Amino acid sequence: MYTTSRASLLQPSSGSNRIARVLVVFGDQLDRQSDAIAQLDSESDTIVFVEAADESKREFSYIQRVVYFLSGMRHFAQELRDRGFTVDYTEIGTVDSLEDGILRALNRIAADELHATEAGDYRCEQMLASCAAQAGIPLTWHRNRRVLCSREEFRAHAKGRKTLRMEYFYREMRRRYDVLMDGDEPAGGSWNYDSDNRSSFTKSGPPEKTPDPPHRVDAITRDVIEAIHRVLPDLPGRIDTFIWPVTPEDAEHDLDAFLTHRLPVFGRFQDAMWRGEQLLYHSRLSPALNTGLLDPLEVVRAAETAYREGRAPLEAVEGFVRQILGWREYVRGIYWLKMPGYIDMNELDAHEALPDFFWTGETDMQCVSDVVSGLNEYAYEHHIQRLMVTGLYALLLGVEPRAVHDWYMGMYIDSVEWVTLPNVLGMSQYADGGIMASKPYAATGKYIQRMSNYCASCRFNPAHATGDDACPFTTLYWDFLYRHQSELRSNRRMALQVKNLDRKSAQERADIHEQARSIRAAIRPYPRKGTDT
Repeated sequence: MYTTSRASLLQPSSGSNRIARVLVVFGDQLDRQSDAIAQLDSESDTIVFVEAADESKREFSYIQRVVYFLSGMRHFAQELRDRGFTVDYTEIGTVDSLEDGILRALNRIAADELHATEAGDYRCEQMLASCAAQAGIPLTWHRNRRVLCSREEFRAHAKGRKTLRMEYFYREMRRRYDVLMDGDEPAGGSWNYDSDNRSSFTKSGPPEKTPDPPHRVDAITRDVIEAIHRVLPDLPGRIDTFIWPVTPEDAEHDLDAFLTHRLPVFGRFQDAMWRGEQLLYHSRLSPALNTGLLDPLEVVRAAETAYREGRAPLEAVEGFVRQILGWREYVRGIYWLKMPGYIDMNELDAHEALPDFFWTGETDMQCVSDVVSGLNEYAYEHHIQRLMVTGLYALLLGVEPRAVHDWYMGMYIDSVEWVTLPNVLGMSQYADGGIMASKPYAATGKYIQRMSNYCASCRFNPAHATGDDACPFTTLYWDFLYRHQSELRSNRRMALQVKNLDRKSAQERADIHEQARSIRAAIRPYPRKGTDT
């Protein structure tokens, strides 16, 4: 617990000696056992929740994402009331902004102190510090129990390192928490089984059918949906397929379902894609983890138990553990180490607009069409669809990285800035110049053909870079290499790809450049109705 800002301390407004403390809870802080709540006095302290429409307008959010966060907040607030806490709740449509709602609450309550769990993004942290300063009261931050590596610990890990590769950080975390360790050695003798987890499906498709996820809309969620339709009628997406947990009990149910039905085959097929199958064997636990409904360490321990008891193979469990204990904590560390400047990085000087079909799915590219259609159904896609379909297309096209980030933030159910920004700017768009990734994840349409059945029903041929049936991914791949060849030649992991470009004749390169120019000329930016940006 630490205090970051302290203005003139006010005496309690009542005649008692009690200090009136206010705890602000954001939508990604739904931890029922949070340290901040444990220290509150239910008789004199107040817990504040604020729903602000401007937060959803900023990234033109998908309706399921807004419903998810607000329903989770309202369920949590009701539980806190049932536990005897005083809750001050501002519903959507009644304040101009999150900051306005918090300041009004502080004024209503006559607060002496402001408290909060560590914020999930830099902007919110700065905004809350501003609220405390305007109210003339101290702000105290409490540790986030859902974080396994603090900012200070990651800063110590990063100190003196020329590169910050996830693998070395991951090994440290495995040792620290004694996860998948046999004494001092990793279980099975290897730290990483990624090479065993890259299989695609055969022509018959996914080998095992898994139960369909339950649709979840209770009374509180229905109230949220009605409010959003009234206040934010222009949000994209559909709501009748809402499957996401908004309580810890629902999240635990989803964890058990994953461990029982999908974890055993998750590893082998975690990179595979199949038309019309948006969910496959992935855990889909990231929304619950990112909002605090699940404890990441408990999730990791549960997966390890499945391995130890022989219910799931090591390669599947290790791949899943790496995503949480490794990757999730790593991107959070990168975010707080590099902010606030990280969000404006644009190493490849990309400035194209994001195409309208990223919202509508109306494109002849079957891979993009299917991924966006699935996104419009569930507000979710798995990591390869994000990285190697939508992310890859944006990278090759040269879309402005901040626009790509805003799209991911607004459209995905699990998006919070500390996890989304490094994944998009660093991993997907290479906008940070290699802080996170050792090379741009650039590939032709042949990668998508290898990992899916999208190309089988597509009018484009991933082997062709020019001509009427040329795959836009393949055309833009070669154009990407051409545009960035000077900087990519010095990257040893990209050297061979650039040499392949050199083998093309001047006429071939000219034809590719012209085809790429035609692709860009046909792009229509999406009309962002209903936003204030």
